[in-house]
Amino acid sequence: MKAAGPTRRRRPPRIFVDADVLFAGAASPSEHGASLLVLRMAEITLVEALTSEQVIVEAERNLEEKLPGALPTFRLIVSRCLRIVPDPSPTDLAPHRGLAHPKALPILVAALREGCPWLVTFNVRHYQPGHHGVDVLRPGELLLRVRDQLARLSDEGKA
Repeated sequence: MKAAGPTRRRRPPRIFVDADVLFAGAASPSEHGASLLVLRMAEITLVEALTSEQVIVEAERNLEEKLPGALPTFRLIVSRCLRIVPDPSPTDLAPHRGLAHPKALPILVAALREGCPWLVTFNVRHYQPGHHGVDVLRPGELLLRVRDQLARLSDEGKA
């Protein structure tokens, strides 16, 4: 009898997280808020969450101004759940001008560069008209997609 070979593990799906989702996750009054759940999925490695230096700076600045008491939670979330990538250079941005609001363009380009098919934000309109390689979703929409994919896996297992 032949021994089974090693199981090939798939990489978890990559998501790119915007500052407003980090802010909402850190400031969440409930453990059941969509933003916090998205970040918890990253913590347990169900997804791989990435963000850029620009996003970290923006989220931290907004928390300092509005909810300084949430900064320790924010820092814990960042350390447990996120991989921080460098901001794109102006040269990287040039071919993508017009695909997003100028302040959001570096975030869209970073998501593209890092191979993230999903960008999670509440500011969906800032990423219009967008890029075919990245779906821009609100946190609740991402949770529904993940749930649907898990349900499909369950259905396949029953067949």
